[in-house]
Amino acid sequence: MDLLSIIISLFVLLFAITIHEAAHGWSAWKLGDPTAYALGRVTLNPVAHIDLFGTVILPFLLVLFHAPVFGWAKPVPVNALNLKNPRRDNMWISLAGPASNFSVAALSLLLLISLKLVHPGTTQFLRSFILQGQRFPAGFYPLEGFSLILFYGILINTYLGVFNMIPIPPLDGSGVLSGLLSERAAERFNLIRPFGLIIILVLISVGFLELIVRPIQIVILTLVFF
Repeated sequence: MDLLSIIISLFVLLFAITIHEAAHGWSAWKLGDPTAYALGRVTLNPVAHIDLFGTVILPFLLVLFHAPVFGWAKPVPVNALNLKNPRRDNMWISLAGPASNFSVAALSLLLLISLKLVHPGTTQFLRSFILQGQRFPAGFYPLEGFSLILFYGILINTYLGVFNMIPIPPLDGSGVLSGLLSERAAERFNLIRPFGLIIILVLISVGFLELIVRPIQIVILTLVFF
């Protein structure tokens, strides 16, 4: 991955994480809990959401080792006492983050398809840059640069949405699963919460996430280069 790709990837990841956390805070606010809103977390200002490890260190290490870029931000605080139906509402709050990423990915795909229609050279440029590893041409090419941002917007937002739907605490998938389980089953499931981060790091280190990433890459490349 060249320097331009790294810069765009990290920029897109920061935006993806920001909108992800803002979506959590917004959904909690609308469901009756103003905690995140009062703390300034319902915002698209990335500074309010940055977590040193999940937003800075982990993405940098993944880029350094040429691994798929993932990350997370500071958890959005939710006071369940303010929710009318805590288990159900917490499930929707958990789902809001990944849903926002999938929405951004879909919008990016629509914009990229539209760009390809008005600027047919976009497909060949992306094919050369992404698949063949050619350098970005010298000069000012705003449409080509925009197409790269859209491509990485599709890829990273999809990665982030799928990654966060893995049902391991503290990822959002665990909140969704807890809401679907019976109360007793959810209590048993949440016993793994203290070990969740360790489990996630082990899965990353042994390459398990590649099993998830590879099909995503194939589908996205097929959609982009059809």
